Amino acid sequence: MSRLLAALLVLSALPASARAPKLTLFISVDALGSDLLLRNRPRLTGGLGKLLDSGAFYPYARYAYAEARTAPGHATLATGANPWRHGIVDNDIHDRATDQSVQAYTDPAYPILDGVTAPTSDTSPGNLMAETLADRLRMSTQGRGKVVALSFKARAAIPLAGRQGQAWWFDEATGKLVTSTWYAKAVPAWMQALNARKLADAAFGKTWELLRPRAEYAGEDDRAAEPPNPYNMGRTFPHALHGGLKAPGPASYRVFAVSARSHDLLVQAAKAAMEGEGLGKDDVPDLLAVSFSGTDAVFHAFGPTSWEMQDTLLRLDQALGELITAAERAAGGKANLVIALSADHGGAELPEAWVQAGVPAARIHPVEVAKGLAEELRAKFGADVTVKMMELDVYLGGKALESGQVDGVAVRRAAAAWLAKQPFTVTAVARDDLDTAPDVTGLLAPLRRGYYPLRSGDVLFVSKPFHVVSDYPRGTNHGTPYAYDVQVPVVFAGRGVKPGLYRQEIDPVDVAPTLSALLEMGMPASAEGKPRAEALSGR
Repeated sequence: MSRLLAALLVLSALPASARAPKLTLFISVDALGSDLLLRNRPRLTGGLGKLLDSGAFYPYARYAYAEARTAPGHATLATGANPWRHGIVDNDIHDRATDQSVQAYTDPAYPILDGVTAPTSDTSPGNLMAETLADRLRMSTQGRGKVVALSFKARAAIPLAGRQGQAWWFDEATGKLVTSTWYAKAVPAWMQALNARKLADAAFGKTWELLRPRAEYAGEDDRAAEPPNPYNMGRTFPHALHGGLKAPGPASYRVFAVSARSHDLLVQAAKAAMEGEGLGKDDVPDLLAVSFSGTDAVFHAFGPTSWEMQDTLLRLDQALGELITAAERAAGGKANLVIALSADHGGAELPEAWVQAGVPAARIHPVEVAKGLAEELRAKFGADVTVKMMELDVYLGGKALESGQVDGVAVRRAAAAWLAKQPFTVTAVARDDLDTAPDVTGLLAPLRRGYYPLRSGDVLFVSKPFHVVSDYPRGTNHGTPYAYDVQVPVVFAGRGVKPGLYRQEIDPVDVAPTLSALLEMGMPASAEGKPRAEALSGR
């Protein structure tokens, strides 16, 4: 057989319809852990429920790094890489140069466009050290494919938009969606029209009511472990949406961001973006990313088993139905659309609720732990060392360290040894020993994947299961390598996807490579994951 004939036979065997979808809809649900979704799945009959039934559903995707947080989670979903490559290790870091805490995407060179920029706030992707799916799409289409990312959080929208797309997020000072001068020189007409509708103002004075009869909600609405009056909205349904104000303002906008009404604003913004940017209108593939943040705000205040979380998922289920229908219409039908859904992290129950249930849980107050560690180091070295705890990262500083009065390696190792002896700790390690210490607990590997030298702490530690690290006396948190924090769902649906329930554990670093395969393009440059071939139909 000639080489020419063999080549022709190979080509004839390839799918005749192999081409990229006109529109890819990438959905992230902040704080949607696998256990949370599976517990509520029987009641989800709208867009989310239908997506689970019609797509390739992976209930058990697990982040391989330790600090499960919003900024690194979205960066990992966007790049297909872990923090040791993309450089986003947490929502906030301690900037050693300025000795202050700053947000992950802080960039004073790019302020908020037509707005007030809070100091140290997220405004640009400059700190993201890896290429994103959005950037790869833009490069692959030579700038013709359009990318729009929407969220209530800048640290979610920015990585999803990458360096070359558009990122829009909610400004709690003004009640509008904003961007920075990195992404735009002027607000486009479609966004001006959306903001002119003042949807956050329209919610002022209204209430958040239960969507379904009270008997359909599991547990109790009024739980002793919940905060007494979170966001001035009350502890039980119905929740007031005025934030304690007499007219719309920052406090009411914050309450709006917590409430399920935030889902509706993002859906309206997505519709406006599809229409205004003409997403899905030609054969050049476009990307629309929407990260729903209200679920995370509800989680932190009320916990993952609360009535508030149950209701916000029911309302999200409705909102996703509207969003997916609009995306199908924009793309000219289901055959031209690909959908992916995942989450940046899960989350812990309220520790007090765990204790009531007999679980060996506790709340860890980092300020108090930092005070104890500083006293230990002062007693051991005869000098003052400043201690700043940010989740699993401990930053050490002060004149004694900076001047060389005390040995930095010895101080870091002493700090790790003290932390390791605390009743709430499983393991602790100085940065100097991270690569060489024996991993007897299996937890150093996740710490290594989340470590980026310029931004991570001097000492890293992992708390015991069911121990919640939080600056607040109420509510809950996430950020550990345990299943309730790092296990999230992944769903692919639409063109080229083989529907089914896939129970094998995967890594969220596989999301961007799988979407790259569906988009018929190369993977982001630093991606560590791989396309999930079992979920690709080849058509």
